Amino acid sequence: MKRFMYVLLFVLLTGATYAQQAKYVFYFIGDGMGVNQVNGTEMYLAEQEGRIGVTPLLFTQFPAVGVATTFSATNSVTDSSAAGTALATGVKTYNGAIGMDDQKNVIQSVAEKAKKAGKKVGVTTSVSVDHATPAAFYAHQPNRSMYYEIALDLPKANFDFYAGGGFLKPTTTADKKEAPSIFPIIEEAGYTIAKGIDDFKVKSTQADKMILIQKDGANPSCLPYSIDRKDGDMTLAEITESAVSFLTKGKNKGFFLMVEGGKIDWACHSNDPATVFEEVIDMDNAIKVAYEFYKKHPKETLIVVTADHETGGLGLGTGKYELHLKALKNQKQSQDLLSTAITDLRKAKGHNVTWEDAKALLVEKMGFWKELPLTWEQEKMLRDEFEQSFVKNKVVFEETLYSKTEPLAATARKVMSQIAMIGWTSGSHTAEYVPVYAVGAGSKEFAGKYDNTEIPKRIAKVAGYK
Repeated sequence: MKRFMYVLLFVLLTGATYAQQAKYVFYFIGDGMGVNQVNGTEMYLAEQEGRIGVTPLLFTQFPAVGVATTFSATNSVTDSSAAGTALATGVKTYNGAIGMDDQKNVIQSVAEKAKKAGKKVGVTTSVSVDHATPAAFYAHQPNRSMYYEIALDLPKANFDFYAGGGFLKPTTTADKKEAPSIFPIIEEAGYTIAKGIDDFKVKSTQADKMILIQKDGANPSCLPYSIDRKDGDMTLAEITESAVSFLTKGKNKGFFLMVEGGKIDWACHSNDPATVFEEVIDMDNAIKVAYEFYKKHPKETLIVVTADHETGGLGLGTGKYELHLKALKNQKQSQDLLSTAITDLRKAKGHNVTWEDAKALLVEKMGFWKELPLTWEQEKMLRDEFEQSFVKNKVVFEETLYSKTEPLAATARKVMSQIAMIGWTSGSHTAEYVPVYAVGAGSKEFAGKYDNTEIPKRIAKVAGYK
């Protein structure tokens, strides 16, 4: 009888462990997406509906919720490569490192562990495939700016699916020397390269391993911002759908898929709130693809959503007990495209651009004056910048990590933040907590407060990677 009870207990424990094991893992990383980026997006959505409160994003309704610290091995404020490495490997490192510890030793990522465990593996992003966060999952280089060398690590990892905007330095080494194009090297390693979703659909059925990038002529550094998207532009949701379809074809032993919403960070570097919130919504749309898969395989699927760090020091409120997030809906384009439109106006009219011309553009793109009344001080800010850059012709572009902006566009963005009553403490990263959300097999592991290095360790535990 006692022996029978031991056998029964063993069977029950084995069954419980198996029930928690995740055959399919989705790992979403919103680059720069702190707590206020998420909370602000939900309040922004509610105000569009004419009410105060929140309209929940899908991922914020996941049952397991946590917060994570993000400091690197060398500083309380991390960069994306050190944070990406922490989220990929569970090891702290110095700012700038890709898949290496602070002694420059190679460290194994959770994606590499998944591959060794027999899973298919995908690494995807809305920015370039060789950018810091995706690179941390497959590459091992001492500096994130070694884009060519990072790309050469891609076939060495032998993952099944990669996707993103493109590659930043396909023919130039870190020391600025010309080198053989990475594309033939990648193809010789057995990868099929698809340019755009239609090309992917044609080629994917016969491909063993695949890389999906944008069509020729598109910006290889990233997909367009959601707020700027045109018909035919590739989206993060389409990338996620493509990854799932590719990773589940043939023998299905399960998969690990990392999806990065990389341009949340870029918009935060620019302190462009409307573009930030639309990028968070865009990542939520990609998460919806994963959630539909989860609903078909609820006992075998784990979805984890987090961020590598917060960017911008986003503050929801600037003094008065008010927010006016609904105003942001009047912004029709990102700050980047507004800047381009102002440059185009300058080129078209030369020194003959009038204040009325500039006002008309700001009415069209930002809703100023027509939909959004401006204070005397706000109009003076815009008029003074117009005088400086168009009348006196002293044009000093504002530079952030990912953009160079016409001064009038930068001022318009500041006015929009004032109207919405949003504050920014930085044009860079901060040391704030980042949120963690999880649903599915083993999701309880992700509740609570912990360091970001715990996330890949817990994923590996739940998925059974050694």
